[in-house]
Amino acid sequence: MLGARRFFIGPRRVGVWRREADMSDISSIDNDEPIGLSGRLWRFIFPKLNRRFFIRLAVEALLAYLFFAFICVPARIHGGSMMPTYPKEWFDFCWRPAYWFSTPRRGDLVVIRYTDKKLYLKRVIGLPGDTIAFKDGKLIRNGKYMDEPYVKKPSDWNLPERTVPEGKLYVVGDNRSMPMDNHIFGAVKLKRLYGAPLW
Repeated sequence: MLGARRFFIGPRRVGVWRREADMSDISSIDNDEPIGLSGRLWRFIFPKLNRRFFIRLAVEALLAYLFFAFICVPARIHGGSMMPTYPKEWFDFCWRPAYWFSTPRRGDLVVIRYTDKKLYLKRVIGLPGDTIAFKDGKLIRNGKYMDEPYVKKPSDWNLPERTVPEGKLYVVGDNRSMPMDNHIFGAVKLKRLYGAPLW
């Protein structure tokens, strides 16, 4: 009989151990320590406010400042000189690396720095050495009439021929229906090239 009792006590103890292990597993789930993908998401949304978190926050803030101050600069478009390509009021980013390792081509949209805080969005229509003229609203470059599909409205611009100097670009807006006197355009130094619109 004693041996029989010993025989049955062993499995019971095993059963108790198993139930204790199961309870410990449940308590670990009830603990504030999520696991798996949901755990990583939880820690991302609710990070621990420790020294590592604040160091990472400071680094990310610095990188964001450098990126939006010197690489991808936010800019607000105000004015109708680029209609209909861009509306009168618009928000865009100036992508400064656009011409770090290249030069603009005819037809490119560029951002020109007029002052430290004032930028102009224009289209390149002439490179150094090109001759530029307007007759009855039509662009004449190097003696040939140019097709400009981005100019949608009628224009009556007339401008005598001139040559784009070395080290400069000839830029103008797409809205040629504006009076020429109200439109800022002409030859600008390459050093005033600030970048290109992001979209």
